[in-house]
Amino acid sequence: MQDRWLRIGVALSLAFLFTSAYAQTKRPNVVIILADDLGYRDVGFQGFDKEIKTPNIDALAKSGVRFTNAYVSCPVCSPSRAGLLTGRYQEKFGHEHNPAPDIEDRGKFGLPLDQITIANVMKNAAYATGAIGKWHEGTKPEYRPQKRGFDEFFGFLGGAHGYLNSKIETGGENSIRRGDTPVDEPMYLTDAIGREAVSFIDRHQKEPFFLYVPFNAVHTPQAAPPRYQKPFEDFTDHKRHMMLSMLYALDENVGKIIAKIRDAGLEDNTLIIFFSDNGGPTDSNGSENTPLRGYKGQVWEGGIRIPFAMHWKGQISGDQVIDQKIISLDLFPTILAATGVSPDEKLKLDGVNLLPLVKGEAKFTAHQTLYWRFSPAWAIRDGDFKLLTTRDGKKGLYDLSKDIGEKKNLLTAMPDKAAELQKKYDAWAATLVKPLWEGRQEGKPMDAKASEDGSAEKD
Repeated sequence: MQDRWLRIGVALSLAFLFTSAYAQTKRPNVVIILADDLGYRDVGFQGFDKEIKTPNIDALAKSGVRFTNAYVSCPVCSPSRAGLLTGRYQEKFGHEHNPAPDIEDRGKFGLPLDQITIANVMKNAAYATGAIGKWHEGTKPEYRPQKRGFDEFFGFLGGAHGYLNSKIETGGENSIRRGDTPVDEPMYLTDAIGREAVSFIDRHQKEPFFLYVPFNAVHTPQAAPPRYQKPFEDFTDHKRHMMLSMLYALDENVGKIIAKIRDAGLEDNTLIIFFSDNGGPTDSNGSENTPLRGYKGQVWEGGIRIPFAMHWKGQISGDQVIDQKIISLDLFPTILAATGVSPDEKLKLDGVNLLPLVKGEAKFTAHQTLYWRFSPAWAIRDGDFKLLTTRDGKKGLYDLSKDIGEKKNLLTAMPDKAAELQKKYDAWAATLVKPLWEGRQEGKPMDAKASEDGSAEKD
């Protein structure tokens, strides 16, 4: 009898050791949470406004790392997402603009089919892959998420959608979809996206998963149920009131996603990333980018510099603030490194692996130089200096280490530095291709006043 219990004890011990070893070696999950049109100032962890209620997003940043010099590769939605999904400067494959409403054969618009997405790679690595929210990378069947590496999709294909009681739309291209089937969605859309993200995690918690959650909050049209509006009922600025209400809803659903990861015992094995697809369009939705200059649609800092946080319990130490320049293109190689997937040379990635930096394993400069072309506007940041040309042809040179608001133009005072950056930009621009379609701003520059004060362009 004693030998029998001894054998049972040994078996249980081996089972425990095997389970523990498996938990430690199990490939990590990845969750990307993307906000839409969120201002640089508009999350609590940025430390600006007490009126902002984002406790779940703030906790994510507090327990991980936040970057103060984080950028996206374009100041508008679709190209920014194309860069994120491919890890490449999207101007290299012609995805430079959102589509104009009147471009010929709008059906050709979409992330070019010869581009490999992060979802393609993760799916090939036997990850369950899901996209839940706003797609905006093409509406025709060949451009849709489930043709671009995602096993599952819930959301809409276009660039914007209403939030309340969504019905199947005539024609169906921008209807809420489950997979490729249009569906009615009675729930507030931000809550529905949160619900579906939680469901995906629940169904795939026993296998490695890659989950992309591009919320459409806080993009217009503005709408929020009364319970999300109540904390801001004293605000007289309607747009700001609604933006904060929608942001509150976004944060609550981010909290649900994090809670599900935690309750499933996956927090130690899940890399979570939060940021915005571009700067806030203040005129449209009441977002705030100050102390940065400019807005969505511009290559001023307010259009391209975004709040960014990364969390991985047990792997990334909390309370970290990193001031180095990074860009959303870095997420592709960082995710490959985190999951142990070897990058293929044919990916031609422009980003760098940030994992050694955030884990404190190595000190290095992630990027000396970053570039943007949103023709006819463009910009280059080299070290702390930034050279740019606005849509109306005005040029500026700024030292961002001393002038984050881009107020003091050093073009006349430092012509040699301007020439140096111009040469670098020209060399990079020579590697780009012609945009595959015109953007809605093409040929419609801002007026001089708007260029000088950083007023928002319509999108």
